[in-house]
Amino acid sequence: MKFSSFLTALSGLSALTSASQLFAGSNLYYAAGLTSSQQDVLLSGLQDAGVKVLRVWLDGQSGTVKGTKINDFPSLQSSSPSSYDDTVLNRLDDFMAKAQGYGVKLMISMHSYNTLEAHNDFYGQWYGTGDFYTDANAIQYFKERIAHVMAHVNPHNGKTWAKSSEYIFAFEAQNEAMHDNSNVPALEKWQCTMATAIKDNMNGSSDILVTTGGGAYVDVSLPAGYFTCDALDVLAIHAYGVGDFTKSKLQPYVQKAQDNGKKLIMQEWGACYYDTSNNRCNPSSPLDSGTRDDNIGAWAQVFGEVGIPWMYWQILPNSDPHSDYDYEIGINGENWDTLKSVAKGAAGYSSAFDLSKWL
Repeated sequence: MKFSSFLTALSGLSALTSASQLFAGSNLYYAAGLTSSQQDVLLSGLQDAGVKVLRVWLDGQSGTVKGTKINDFPSLQSSSPSSYDDTVLNRLDDFMAKAQGYGVKLMISMHSYNTLEAHNDFYGQWYGTGDFYTDANAIQYFKERIAHVMAHVNPHNGKTWAKSSEYIFAFEAQNEAMHDNSNVPALEKWQCTMATAIKDNMNGSSDILVTTGGGAYVDVSLPAGYFTCDALDVLAIHAYGVGDFTKSKLQPYVQKAQDNGKKLIMQEWGACYYDTSNNRCNPSSPLDSGTRDDNIGAWAQVFGEVGIPWMYWQILPNSDPHSDYDYEIGINGENWDTLKSVAKGAAGYSSAFDLSKWL
C-alpha cells in the first residue's frame, strides 16, 4: 500500500475513534544516558508525534550509541547480588519527571536477555542463559532486584517507583526473556513468578501495568502459559518479519487475549533501512525512502485495524547513523514525517484493549 493510500484509509477511520483509542510508543534502551538537551529533543519530538509511552532499560551503556553521544552509566548490578549502583535509577528519576511534562510515561524493563547472553553482569556470568531461569538462587536474586527497583524513591515526587503511576506506565522483568524459548515451561513459570513479584511490590495497586518483554517474533512472544498467568496484565509482541505484520497472524492472538482478560502491545517493530529482508536487516544498499515510507504506513495500518497499540524500535534524538540492524529513525531525519504521521494517526483507531486508565 502506498503511504498516500494509508492516509486516505486513516481519514475514513476517524469516526470509529472511541474512549479506547489506540496509541503509539517507542523504545530507547539507553535513555538514562541522554543529556538534558538530548532529552528535550527526544521528548519534544515524541510529543509532536503523539507518542505516549517510551520503553527504557536498566543495563549500562557508554560512549556513542546509535549516533547518540551519551553520559556513561553502569548497569544496576554488576559482579555480585549486592553490587547495586543506582546511577541508572537516579538518572531515570529526572528523565521520567521531565517526560511527564511532555505527556510521556515510561515502560521500565528491569533487565535484558542481551546482557545475560553477553555475560555483562553476574547473572550471565554465574548462571548463563539457561540456569538463570531455573536456578533457585538466581530466581531469588532477581526477585530482590525487582524489589530494589520498585522501592527506589524518586525525589521529584517523594514516592517509590512502585507508587509513581504518574510517571510509569508499566514494568517488565526482562527484555526478550529466554530469547529462543528453549524451555517453554520454565520460561512460562519464570515469567509468571517475576510478574507476581512485581505485583507483590505494588501491594495490591493496579495503577501500573505488568507486562512481558516480548520475544524474537510473534509466536515466541506469546506462549500459551502467559495467557493464564493472573499477574500478567499485558503480553508484549516483538516482530520484524513481514509475515508477522498481517491481520491473519495477529487477529487470532487479539481474540485469545480478549478471551483470557489480557492486553496486547506490539512492543517492538521496525521498518528496515536497508534493501534486505526486514527481519535480517544487515547493511546493504539503502531501501528506497519512499518504499520504506510505504512499509511504515502499511504495517502501522495493520496494527490499527486489529486494534493493537504499538511501540516503534527506535526513535532517536539525532540523525540515524545507519548502523547494523538499522530500524531506527531520527527526529526530523529520513522517514520521520511518515513515522510521526502514523504515530499521530494511531489515535484514529479503536483499540481492542482499553489502556486509557494507565496513559
